[in-house]
Amino acid sequence: MKLVVVSAGLGVPSSTRLLADRLAAAAERHTAVEVEFVEVRDLAVEIAHGLTTGFPGPALSAAIEAVRGADGLIAVTPVFSASYGGLFKSFFDTVGGVDRDALAGTPVLVAATGGSARHSLVLDHALRPLFAYLRAVVVPTGVYAASEDWGAPGLADRIDRGAAELARLMRPTAALPAPGQEPAEVVPFAERLAALGQA
Repeated sequence: MKLVVVSAGLGVPSSTRLLADRLAAAAERHTAVEVEFVEVRDLAVEIAHGLTTGFPGPALSAAIEAVRGADGLIAVTPVFSASYGGLFKSFFDTVGGVDRDALAGTPVLVAATGGSARHSLVLDHALRPLFAYLRAVVVPTGVYAASEDWGAPGLADRIDRGAAELARLMRPTAALPAPGQEPAEVVPFAERLAALGQA
C-alpha cells in the first residue's frame, strides 16, 4: 500500500515537516506502507504556473500522480490567519483541477501546526470541509501541534491515534459474499467506496 504525505511547511527546518514525519512513522508502525513525501514548498513556482496556465510542470505532475495513486494520505499545513496555508490550498486546487476525483474515497489524516492552541479549530473549520469537498474520507482524529505541544505526551497520543485510524481505513478487507457464493477477492477500501458511489 502507498501512503503519500503532503507537507506544506515554508521554513527549513519546519515544524510542519516534523509533524508529517512523526505521523508517517506512526502509520508505518500500524500497517505496512510505502511512504512518499510531497514537499509543497519545493513546488511553489510550478503550482503558480499550473494555476495560471492550466499546465502543471514535471515535478508538480509527479506529485499530483503520487496523490492520485495513494491508498492513504497525510496532509499537514501550517496555520496562517486561522486557516490552512495558501500554498497548501493551491496545491490541492491544482490536484482537483487535473482530476476532480483524485481524492474520492481516499482515507486522509489531516494535521496542522501553529504558534498557539487557539488555532486548533482549523482542523474542523477549514481542513475537514476542504477534504469533504474533494470527497476524501477524513479520519476522526485530526492532529494539531502548537508550539507548547512539542515534547508533551498528549501530542504523541494524538499522533498514534490518528495514524491508527488511517491505517485501519487503508487496510484491504474482504468483500462479503452473496448467499451461496464463494468469498470474493480482497477489495481495497477506496474501490469499495467508489463502487458504492456508482451503484
